[in-house]
Amino acid sequence: MKVYNILGKEMASIVNEVKRAGRYEVDFNGSNLSSGIYYYRLQAGEFIETRKMLILK
Repeated sequence: MKVYNILGKEMASIVNEVKRAGRYEVDFNGSNLSSGIYYYRLQAGEFIETRKMLILK
């Protein structure tokens, strides 16, 4: 799982490892990021999903 800014620059890599099938929970601390719109991308095998995230301070 990675976080990108509006220009597509990678800002954070939250999880970068292979995990077994199951349900997982990850805490993300965006205090080092400015307020704004970001995108997070989850990739698992052939599955890829990108969603929008808003950070307000």
